[in-house]
Amino acid sequence: MSAQADSAQQPQSQPGLPPTAHRRRLRYSGKNPRRFEDKYKERDPERYSKTVAKVLASGKTPAGTHRPIMVKEILEILDPKPGETAVDCTLGYGGHALEILSRLQPGGKLLGMDADPIEFPKTEARLRAMGYGSDTFVCRRGNFAGLPQALVAAGWDGADMILADLGLSSMQIDDPSRGFSVKREGPLDMRMNPGRGQSASALIEKIEAKTLAALLADNADEPYAAELAAALAGRSLQTTTALAVAVCAALPRLTREDRDLSIRRVFQALRIAVNDEFSALDAFLRNLPACLKSGGRVAILTFHSGEDRRVKKAFQAAARESLFAAIAEEVLRPSPEERHDNPRSASAKLRWARKA
Repeated sequence: MSAQADSAQQPQSQPGLPPTAHRRRLRYSGKNPRRFEDKYKERDPERYSKTVAKVLASGKTPAGTHRPIMVKEILEILDPKPGETAVDCTLGYGGHALEILSRLQPGGKLLGMDADPIEFPKTEARLRAMGYGSDTFVCRRGNFAGLPQALVAAGWDGADMILADLGLSSMQIDDPSRGFSVKREGPLDMRMNPGRGQSASALIEKIEAKTLAALLADNADEPYAAELAAALAGRSLQTTTALAVAVCAALPRLTREDRDLSIRRVFQALRIAVNDEFSALDAFLRNLPACLKSGGRVAILTFHSGEDRRVKKAFQAAARESLFAAIAEEVLRPSPEERHDNPRSASAKLRWARKA
């Protein structure tokens, strides 16, 4: 290459200004980058559709996205029709909402709610770009415990169908900065809304052992709640990794597999406490029948026994009071094919009810 051609490819600086530093093009760090921040191709499906397709084909969820669970079963239960109104109480990535919205047209509307201030604007922008304007898609950021107020604000007297997916989104699980998972080290936060309440690390540092033991037992059925509470309460644990190490150290006699199960249960219990999830769910279930129109349908996805017990008992109580004409007698589970294609669906349980 000639000197003239070589100089033409170098960054040019303007007279009187310091030379512009040469920057190498960002490289994708291998076929399977480990750090969430390096998975920029997975997080940009419009530009890198082939990479996303490969990740999906391997049975994994691309970073920064979410695969909706039990879509076929939910659509059969809710049976959306043109002109009806629907509420997705946990909008997430918008996968369920998109399937419902397309079936409500023409003339139907969907109200999408979510408490996450980080992911909610991204999903709203994504659905707006797909052509769903405010005449068909209404947004309200907030917890589903405030469903009655959200309906009033939208000018609705109820909804024909309501969906609540109580699981964490893959965007929340995969992003280490949110602190929901031990997969990668990050701050021990776990708040759905990082601008409100106290983090999981602050909770552990302030809580007493007796209270923590009850929390672990109630929120996650942790069999070693007392031992773990004695080892964790009052400690300064600032990262997800530090908490996982502390749990392992507190249970030295267990196998690695059993310690890993306890780590997951501790994370679950703390997340529920930090976000006051059970109180929000109880309020949602109390208000649910009044938020449905006559003949309205509701579907709720749960992911652990504490959630499922509450939904089951609330549906049974409403049926005894003749508020629901029919409820699910048995819980529905993902098909073997879905569990294979999307392992994160494995713990899902689906219950439904129909208003009298």
